[in-house]
Amino acid sequence: MTVGIIGLGLIGGSLAKAYRRDPSVTVLGWDTDRSITEFAQIAQAIHAPLTEERLGELDLLLLATYPEAVVEHMERLAPKIQPHTMVIDCAGTKEKVCQKVFPLAEQYGFPFLGGHPMAGTHFSGFKYSRADLFDGAPMVLVPPTFDDIRLLDRAKKLLEPVGFGRVSITTADKHDQRIAFTSQMAHVISNAYIKSPTAREHDGFSAGSYKDLTRVAWLNPSMWAELFLENRGNMLFELDTLIAALDQYRKAIRENDFDTLCRLLDEGRKIKEEVDGK
Repeated sequence: MTVGIIGLGLIGGSLAKAYRRDPSVTVLGWDTDRSITEFAQIAQAIHAPLTEERLGELDLLLLATYPEAVVEHMERLAPKIQPHTMVIDCAGTKEKVCQKVFPLAEQYGFPFLGGHPMAGTHFSGFKYSRADLFDGAPMVLVPPTFDDIRLLDRAKKLLEPVGFGRVSITTADKHDQRIAFTSQMAHVISNAYIKSPTAREHDGFSAGSYKDLTRVAWLNPSMWAELFLENRGNMLFELDTLIAALDQYRKAIRENDFDTLCRLLDEGRKIKEEVDGK
C-alpha cells in the first residue's frame, strides 16, 4: 500500500509515523515548508517526498491541513487523482470541506470521505508528532452516502495501520455540531479561564482540576481561530448556552442562594453521570 500525506504537522506527521510502523506501507509526504518534508524523510517518517508525478501511485491520500487549505489543494489536484486513490481529509470541521470536495470527487471519479482523527496534544508541529498518537483513538468519517458499505469497508482497511480504536460514521453537519461542544468549546473555555489575574499566582495552590481545565489553553491561535469561524453557527449556540448557564450560577452565588446553587450543581452532576456513566 502507498499512502500520501499532505501536511506534516502534529497530525500529518503522526499519521506518517503510524503508517511507517507497517513495513508493507510506503509513505510519501509533503508540507508547505520544504524543510519539514526534508526533516520528515531524515527522521524516517516518510520514505520520500510526495510529488504530483507520484499521485498516481497512491492507494490513499490524506490531507492533514486546515479546512481552507484542504479545499485549495483539492481544487488544484482533483484532475490528477486516479480513480483507485481514496482521499480522506483530516481537518477539524467538515461542512465546508465536504460541500466543496464531494462534487470534485464525483466530477473526477475518485472516492472522497471527510475525516477527523480524534486525538492531539496542546503542542503543534512535526517535532511533537509520534507514531502512537492515534492508538485506540476514535476516527470520524463523513461519507458522501451512507449505503456504500464497500466504500466504508475499504476506508477502514486503508486506515487500519494507524491503530484507531473505533471508526464512527456521521454527516458533515452533525460532526460540526458535536465537535463544537466536545472540542472547540473546551479550547475557548480553557483559553478564557486562564486569563484571570489569579492565574499568575496559582503556583502551589493547583492540582489536577486546574491542569485538566487549562491544558488546551496552550493552543495554536491561527488554527483554532479558523476552526471556530468555520463553525461559528454551532459555536455561537454553545457559547450562548454556556453563558446562560454561568449566569444562573453567578446569580445564585451573588444572592447567597444555597438551595438554587445545590440544584444547579446537582443538575450538572446528574447529566455527567447520564452521558459518561458512573
